[in-house]
Amino acid sequence: MPPLGCPLWLAEYRASQPCPGCGPTPRDGTRPHRALAALHTALMSQRMNWVLDADIRSLFDSVDHEWLMRMVVHRIADPRILRLIRMWLEAGVFESNELHETQRGTPQGEGISPLLANIFLHYVLDLWVHQWRRRHARGRVSIVRYADDFVTGFESKADAEKMVVELKVRLNQFGLTLHEEKTRLIAFGRLTALACARAGLPRPRTFAFLGFTHYCGWTRDGRFIVKHKTQSKRMTRKLNELRRDAWRRMHAPLTYQHRWYVSVLRGHCAYYGMPHNWRSLAGFRQALRRIWFTCLRRRSQRSRSAGWDWFDAVTARYPLPSVRITRSWAQQRI
Repeated sequence: MPPLGCPLWLAEYRASQPCPGCGPTPRDGTRPHRALAALHTALMSQRMNWVLDADIRSLFDSVDHEWLMRMVVHRIADPRILRLIRMWLEAGVFESNELHETQRGTPQGEGISPLLANIFLHYVLDLWVHQWRRRHARGRVSIVRYADDFVTGFESKADAEKMVVELKVRLNQFGLTLHEEKTRLIAFGRLTALACARAGLPRPRTFAFLGFTHYCGWTRDGRFIVKHKTQSKRMTRKLNELRRDAWRRMHAPLTYQHRWYVSVLRGHCAYYGMPHNWRSLAGFRQALRRIWFTCLRRRSQRSRSAGWDWFDAVTARYPLPSVRITRSWAQQRI
């Protein structure tokens, strides 16, 4: 974990690129929950009143090879490694028995692709935001980034609006653009939530980051807190994939099906088991039960007349684990 004096602490959270000279090893702090914890800490303790929910359009297809190689040279001097990276970038794509050369972008499906994109954004975005904050910002500015997803918080609305304009110019210099429909500047934070509550207005708008919808809430004793729940689009996409996989396993033995459903449910809770997300977890478990029930009823003509009482007897023999919160508040702190 970087020391508090590190210029990239919280303000430039990066997934796998350590802070030069004082950061962790490349394998430390790479989990998305670390980025979520950094975002939660910034929103709760850094007086953030505005949030820029930004999205870069087709990052992995828009990386400029020449700019990327110039950035890699800053940290790598071995010509053999540089030549190998150049070969990766220019390998091309084999599609419909034809080889298409790639002039831009990182190799899709390769393990090095997110690493190269992360290096590119480190120089294009991270270091620039740190410099911009020191020179132009009048209030606090924090940015949390994981791979190509990043959220920026501002104390001042003027800083936020100025950042949006200059960020577009900065990205255009390197062949990148912001997705206009997915990029939003919203009022968010404790002061905004208090103003809405006093005026009798609905709570502030929400934003999504790493599969979670973040929204303003209150504790039982009336204190402000940032809560998060499973993003509805992610939930829908996961359930659609689950239905397709369940139909393929419909005629498998019950022991095999039960083992697979249990692994899906535990894996879902391992990632989405954040505080205040129990209702979404329970909804996912209920939807999973319904999918299993539907598949078992369609196994034969005879089983279509079976009802929920019959399925409850099946799940009594092959029980599904209960959902639980797997991430504590202590793990949320940086």
